[in-house]
Amino acid sequence: MEKDGHLTPAAVVDAFADHLLLERGLSGHTVRAYRGDLRSLLDFVLGPDAPLFDPAELTLVALRAWLARDAEDGRSRATLARRAAAARTFTAWARRTGLIASDVGARLASPRAANALPDVLTREAAAALLDAARHLAADGSPVRLRDWAALELTYASGLRVSELTGLDLADLDFARRTVRVHGKGGKDRVAPFGIPAERALTAWLAARLRLVREGSGDAVFLGERGRRLDPRTLRAALHRLTALVGVKDLSPHGLRHSAATHLLEGGSDLRTVQEMLGHSSLATTQRYTHVSPERLRAAFAQAHPRA
Repeated sequence: MEKDGHLTPAAVVDAFADHLLLERGLSGHTVRAYRGDLRSLLDFVLGPDAPLFDPAELTLVALRAWLARDAEDGRSRATLARRAAAARTFTAWARRTGLIASDVGARLASPRAANALPDVLTREAAAALLDAARHLAADGSPVRLRDWAALELTYASGLRVSELTGLDLADLDFARRTVRVHGKGGKDRVAPFGIPAERALTAWLAARLRLVREGSGDAVFLGERGRRLDPRTLRAALHRLTALVGVKDLSPHGLRHSAATHLLEGGSDLRTVQEMLGHSSLATTQRYTHVSPERLRAAFAQAHPRA
């Protein structure tokens, strides 16, 4: 909304979000995060009740003070790094569109996100987890069949939870046992899945009809009300299952990480894992995956001339 030809802070946030979604093609998750970051920044710089956006208030000093406030509030380094990235993206866009006179965020530094890796299951623990999901689904419950299929496919294909819940029926190719994945930044890729995931998916798709409602569309995975599955529902199901089996508690992201780790331990090369996970940079895959001490010792013994 504009007032006397000037933009309100809310209008600035909306315009920036439209740019991220429509021009940059960023995911809805990223757009929501950046929208919240910008709203926090403008509330801090202009005041929460400011009627108009005043570019003169947006300075490098103000940006640094905003990040410092968040650091004092105990925000994680990962959150601070994302907020700084959001601020830099915003000021670059605002300068290009003439909203501000200079890109004040270009020199904004941020703490590097901690190189923390999610928990990972052993191959035996992953097998026990998925076997338990299969046994629970033997009662024919559509919810349990859905959870079994969702977890099998997450582990088989190394999917992000947002990629899994975003799948449509046409994305599944049973003849080739592959799934077309809609990844970050609008980039699609094809990932394989094996016979256990095929069995789970076949059983779930037969039961899926019992959850279909008006508005279900072509979503592969549905919630109990027939809408596309909410990622939080799958996270909750996985937490319950890990507690039941007695294995390390983890999120769907940890199951994706387990898949990548087990691929490497099984002899897959890093470039193949990068392609399967949908990472644009090999450096991301190197950070994301780790090599077990056992595999490292085996490789050393096999390849090093002084082993």
